[in-house]
Amino acid sequence: MAEGRASAALQSVIVDTDVLVWYLRGSEQALRFLTRIPHHRRGVSSLGVMELIQGCRTHDESTQVNALITDGFARVVHPDESISRRAIDLLEEHARSHGLRVVDALIAAIAIETRSSLATANAKHYRAIPRLRVIPFKP
Repeated sequence: MAEGRASAALQSVIVDTDVLVWYLRGSEQALRFLTRIPHHRRGVSSLGVMELIQGCRTHDESTQVNALITDGFARVVHPDESISRRAIDLLEEHARSHGLRVVDALIAAIAIETRSSLATANAKHYRAIPRLRVIPFKP
């Protein structure tokens, strides 16, 4: 289920919102973690972008988020029908038993459907999903 840092260099990696929050707060660990993922392999879900924008309190913070996404990521992945169907399946399997939430299900589905790993500080949210490759970030 969890893979080491070497796998990040071999495949695409969807970076979860929590890692980006740490980065935006100035975490050196988050900076080092992100820079170990080659730019062309870095992706983020549009849901993660929306979560970041929702958390902005000022125009300057919004500008910082937009710069991070534009400069820091090769792609933003938007849910399509196959991702939505996969997220529904994940919720049916894991919502009651493991408390999987809608946005986490969609982000996991994005990683699975794009054959990417998921870099996250909340590995426990995703541990019940056997098809998901998780790269844990420890803040």
